[in-house]
Amino acid sequence: MLANHRLLNWILFFALSFIWGSSFILMKEGMEQLTPYQVAAVRMLSAGLILLPVAIKRRKQFPTNNRGLLIVSGLLGSFFPAFLFCIAETKIDSALAGILNALTPICVIIVGSIVFQQRNTKNQIAGVLIGFAGLLVLFISNGKIDFTYVSFALLVVVATLSYGFNVNMVNRKLLHIPSINIGTFAFTSLILPSIIVLWITGFFRLNFTNEHVQWSIAASTLLGIGGTAIATILFYVLLKKAGPIFSSMVTYGIPFIAIFWGWLAGEAITVVQFVCLLIILAGVYISRR
Repeated sequence: MLANHRLLNWILFFALSFIWGSSFILMKEGMEQLTPYQVAAVRMLSAGLILLPVAIKRRKQFPTNNRGLLIVSGLLGSFFPAFLFCIAETKIDSALAGILNALTPICVIIVGSIVFQQRNTKNQIAGVLIGFAGLLVLFISNGKIDFTYVSFALLVVVATLSYGFNVNMVNRKLLHIPSINIGTFAFTSLILPSIIVLWITGFFRLNFTNEHVQWSIAASTLLGIGGTAIATILFYVLLKKAGPIFSSMVTYGIPFIAIFWGWLAGEAITVVQFVCLLIILAGVYISRR
């Protein structure tokens, strides 16, 4: 029985690593015919729509005094990062976006310390310094500072900071609400803003009979349903079954899946990038000890 329980935990672990690690290449596929704003909006819209039946069923369980914070959680934890990642990937490779995404646990510590006055251990401070050392090496690895490259890569860093703020806010303000309710309300609250973005960007005037447009929409929709809605539910299941330490280790698997898909897509994966990934992950590991 215990062996089956552990096997299920590992299956969920690898499934989440694969799903979230594949998100970055799906963004690239979506942007073959759609704008970054359209890809992000389709992603959020599809995630909200797939969870809408759950939200309707659980509507009485959403506390009225916390709905504002739930909406903020959806914006910081999903909406804004989705746009930042897509915009960043217009100039950087999906593999690099996956590498930079590994900074998320370190950003959780930084935001917790600066904004929420959380006390840090020596290991956490050391982990943050090591992680940022890997980030700096990554930025200067091409021998010169390219402002365009750095500025778009920093958009991913801003997205991880947004994740960090959301995690700390949920931990401080929304811990009493079931995890599935947080995710469901947050995603469904993003349906209307997503439709507005699609309307403004001319999405509904696209030629939907074009097979290339259809593929980009399908990739973006898959990104929303699989990489956002389903993955969030799976993560909450893993969190409850295996606890926060094991579930947080998914952070280590995501970049390698992203690099694998980037390599298949013909993106240049350098030894320096891989070494920087290992440095960042070392920082994450030390900060979590």
